[in-house]
Amino acid sequence: MSPTILVAAVAALAILLIALGIATSGRGTDITARLERYASDRKDAAKPASTGQGPISDLIAQSSAIAALNRVVEQRDFGANLSRELARADLKLKVSEYLFIWAAAIVGVPVGMFIFGFFFPALHNPIVLLIGAVLGFFLPRFYVKRRQGGRLNSFNKQLPDTITLLANALRAGSSFLQAIELVVRESRPPISTEFQRVIREVNLGLPFEQALENMVRRVESEDLDLMATAISIQYQVGGNLAEILDSIAYTIRERVRIKGEIRTLTAQQRISGYVVAFLPIGLAGFLFIIAPSFMQPMFDPAVNISGIPTGIILIGVGLTMMFIGFMFIRKIVDIEV
Repeated sequence: MSPTILVAAVAALAILLIALGIATSGRGTDITARLERYASDRKDAAKPASTGQGPISDLIAQSSAIAALNRVVEQRDFGANLSRELARADLKLKVSEYLFIWAAAIVGVPVGMFIFGFFFPALHNPIVLLIGAVLGFFLPRFYVKRRQGGRLNSFNKQLPDTITLLANALRAGSSFLQAIELVVRESRPPISTEFQRVIREVNLGLPFEQALENMVRRVESEDLDLMATAISIQYQVGGNLAEILDSIAYTIRERVRIKGEIRTLTAQQRISGYVVAFLPIGLAGFLFIIAPSFMQPMFDPAVNISGIPTGIILIGVGLTMMFIGFMFIRKIVDIEV
């Protein structure tokens, strides 16, 4: 099979899978999804109209086809979930724009490998191009998850000081919403961004407890969940909320400190896990590029088991064992606090 035909087939399959995912998802009718449009930090309405001479991103944003696709996607649960994932990563992208980037990565990675194949002929191998398409499929998702992890880590680091600020504002006689407004003014993103969305949702008529639950769902922080639970209980049974928040802030600070110590003590083991998992893959890829003939006996059909070349079976067994070892190491160093 020609590599060009293979790349085209992979691209068509990727677009078909995305279309099926959109079509088979149920429609989202939750009120929270509709409030997201008003509670977001985007300032599209404040942007001046483009003259058509701006960057490519402006031209894409004005595309009627993308706008129509975004309207269709936003009406599905698939689109609502993906929009929530983008919000957690603090990416100013519409769902349709992310889907286009996703499809472009699936097609672009193997196409780029095919172009570089004129300098490294081993990249013209159909198996390598298929691996490139799989890599392009996972790259956008990996980037979003990485952004989410960094934002969550930054949020958790700022949360103890934020809770202390809330407690001090309550002692000074402010209401809880006024204390949140103080946090928005005095804090930095992502804390200020998330609490500002709480204020916007409350101003739009959503109950305060529901707005707080929405923030917990967006951020997915155990420490924030602890704070929200304490505030909800205090709203129902009463009590000194300032003292409760001080106790929560102390607990969170101790947890962050202990997590930091554990991360320092297990750094060598975590690095060992990455080396065990990725060094053989990197070495094999390097040899495959600089000396394709060295790896050719692995794919010799003359030596096979049930019609499958023995080298491919050995590669599969090796990858499986490396994955199991990597997961074992991760499980050992993953200490819950």
